[in-house]
Order: sequence, then structure tokens, then C-alpha cells
Amino acid sequence: MNDPVDDLYQDLVLEHKRAPRHFGKLPHPTHEARGRNPTCGDDIQVQLQLEGEALKDIRFTGQGCAICIASTSMMTEALHGRDKQVAQDLQRRFRAVLTGEAEPEEAELGKLVSLAGVRAYPSRIKCALLGWHALMHALQQPAGDTVATLEEPAP
Repeated sequence: MNDPVDDLYQDLVLEHKRAPRHFGKLPHPTHEARGRNPTCGDDIQVQLQLEGEALKDIRFTGQGCAICIASTSMMTEALHGRDKQVAQDLQRRFRAVLTGEAEPEEAELGKLVSLAGVRAYPSRIKCALLGWHALMHALQQPAGDTVATLEEPAP
């Protein structure tokens, strides 16, 4: 019997692919960035409405595989209304789990732990991190700027 954490396509992941949370364009984003992986066709745009340090709203659009869409959907759900620092900390812990630098049980990922099985599939790590990379680049930009497309981020 498989360990549920190691199962790549768990029910929660598939649910987020079928019905992504916070999907759609923001009317007036303050920050945005696009991530694209030309190797597999994943293409995600993350839009934010920051008020001070708070992510008042976060949305995404685009297309991608189940892992890419589910990861980005779960990211938006976990970070909506949270502070910028929380987003940066969660991204760091999530990335550490996917790259094998941290154990899923110790990373305090909440529902994102269901994506920990991706680490067993090195070619899919980029899929799971694409929305996160776009988010981090959007957070680094001055308000009102759109970042050029990020091509195939490294895991």
C-alpha cells in the first residue's frame, strides 16, 4: 500500500486541478509575474493586490499540468490574506521539501504536504514550483510593474 504523502495524484491534488481556487484575473493588480516552462507547456500568471505587507488578494491564470495548476491553486489558498513574509517562508519550506532538503512531516506545509510526493519525480518539481517562482518575482517588483516571462525555473 502506498504512503499517501508519496502518491503523486492524490484526491486533493486532483480536486485543485479540476476546480482551482482563486483562478481568474484581478481587476487592478499591484504586482504580477508570469512563469513559463516551454519544455512541458506550463504557463502561469500570478497577480497580487498588496496592501502594505498583506496579500489582500491573489489570483492566477494560465494552463498547465495537474501538478502545476494544483500547486498554484493550493498556494493561493494558503496565502490569501496573509503577509508577504508568510508567503516567503512557506515558499522556502515548500521548495525545501520538493528538493529533498527537508522532510514533509517537519516543514509545516498544511495541505501543501499532499504535493510532497512530487519530489520522487524530478522532472515534475519545476511544475510544482512554477507558480511559486512567479509569486516570488511578483513580490520583488515595484508596484505596477509586470515581470517579463520567467522561463523554466530551476528546482
